[in-house]
Amino acid sequence: MGRIRQIVAMGGGGFSMEPDNPLLDDYLLGLSEKARPRVCFLPTASGDDPTYIVNFYAAFAGRADASHLPLFVRRGEDVGAFLLGQDVIYVGGGNTENMLAIWRTQGVDRALRAAWESGVVLAGLSAGSLCWFESGTTDSFGTALERLSGGLGFLPGSHCPHYDGDATRRTAYHQHVADGLPGGYAADDSAALHFVGTELREVVSSRSGAYAYRVELVDGAVVETRLPTRYLGASADPSARD
Repeated sequence: MGRIRQIVAMGGGGFSMEPDNPLLDDYLLGLSEKARPRVCFLPTASGDDPTYIVNFYAAFAGRADASHLPLFVRRGEDVGAFLLGQDVIYVGGGNTENMLAIWRTQGVDRALRAAWESGVVLAGLSAGSLCWFESGTTDSFGTALERLSGGLGFLPGSHCPHYDGDATRRTAYHQHVADGLPGGYAADDSAALHFVGTELREVVSSRSGAYAYRVELVDGAVVETRLPTRYLGASADPSARD
């Protein structure tokens, strides 16, 4: 695999939210350009939830060399070398703030940057989507959507996953941007933002009607722009966009 830096930020979807719809996960595997890629799951945001880990292996073990990196009970591996040896790193959902704190304590943040710069595809949903940006909206502190204190910053600006997940997401993100949160990208459940370097390459979805959006402050007003989205299940024209 080349040294192209790639991140796929999914608002929601994948094996944990759409177990019978593999379109987004297939898209991730395809970016590796390997017949049987090495895929590592980081379940930190869920507290290394055992069921989540089992479901990951059930989804990927038959078509990838699947592994996971536990951080609550360490196995003693060299985190940097382990992550550099992957083709895809898949970050699960859960509590974003707790995940980032643990990563920084364990040096995973530095290892992820090194992996990204070496060409390993970084991906994830929910917390695993939000973490790559400078900031965004999070429910890490309770039910209200608060401002994320500080993401990894691999991607500039802010992010709001699960944009169509409940009625409060759009309103809260717009309010935070109006109050000074850097503009950025929102993604519905089943929609994913594919970045090459720090530039958005395309938006894809596993469900017709799922989209991503650019949200920014323009002349004092919050402006939301729906982005062209390629539905991965389209059969007639795979390049068709909504």
